[in-house]
Amino acid sequence: MNGDAFAACRPRLLGIAYGLLGELTEAEDVAQDAWLRWEEANSDAVRNPEAFLVTVTTRLALDRLRLARAQREVYVGPWLPEPLLTDPETPETKVIEAETLSLAVLGALERLNPVERAVLVLRDSFDLEYAEIADILDKTPANVRQIAKRARDHAGDTSRRRTVSDEERERLADAFMLASVSGDVEQIRDLLAADAIMYSDGGGVVTAARKPIYGADKIARFMVGVQRKAAFPADPVFTRMLVNGDPGVRMDSATDGFLSIIAVEVADGAIQAVRFFTNPDRRVFNTDNYSTNVSLLPGR
Repeated sequence: MNGDAFAACRPRLLGIAYGLLGELTEAEDVAQDAWLRWEEANSDAVRNPEAFLVTVTTRLALDRLRLARAQREVYVGPWLPEPLLTDPETPETKVIEAETLSLAVLGALERLNPVERAVLVLRDSFDLEYAEIADILDKTPANVRQIAKRARDHAGDTSRRRTVSDEERERLADAFMLASVSGDVEQIRDLLAADAIMYSDGGGVVTAARKPIYGADKIARFMVGVQRKAAFPADPVFTRMLVNGDPGVRMDSATDGFLSIIAVEVADGAIQAVRFFTNPDRRVFNTDNYSTNVSLLPGR
């Protein structure tokens, strides 16, 4: 089969698999399996390569999702989707079509059963027609419409709010990191929305909050407690990056290496959510291809 046709579709296939699984490494495995199915297919029988590949990818990802759900039920602490990390200095390195899949959206999709999730991802994130989705899932278009409505009711509002500029979002994220490292509880509180939420994904491998933390005051006090317990290194190196399109940083210790990815969700002029990715066993963090190190600390 023509490799060029697969290469042209690969960013979309990765995006669909990532939307269903919330794991980039798993999505890459699905894309590889789709490639094998593509090579084995009868070229004379495939009239629409993209439709064929999207169908194969969706079905493969659904099979993996059903297995993954059982594993996530016993995960220690909050399970967060594997983040898409993009160095803002080199956006051309992005090779996955998943612009609408923010961490907030992926979190909402976790409330859905596999079929509901597939319908919402294919329809709302990748603009497939109901008839196309029906063919992929072996359902009728009317049935798919009903599933989509039910899924939106279950997931809640997954629309992405961007009521502030990119510069303001970056400023708030930087200010949050500065206040957290310095232990300024009042400044942290002032940057957060009153009903902000914080997630910390340690997977039981490293120390992390086992449950989400709700409210600006509790988050601020937690962050100051972390700072006082010397959880922030004395020699931090911050690499500014985009995390699923939201401002974020990778925090390393100059001596000990990777510590965490921190993503900051901003809307309505305040920080709505903070997500800490600290589990070193998540494979996405085993990479050093981010070189835009910037100091956020005065005098460093």
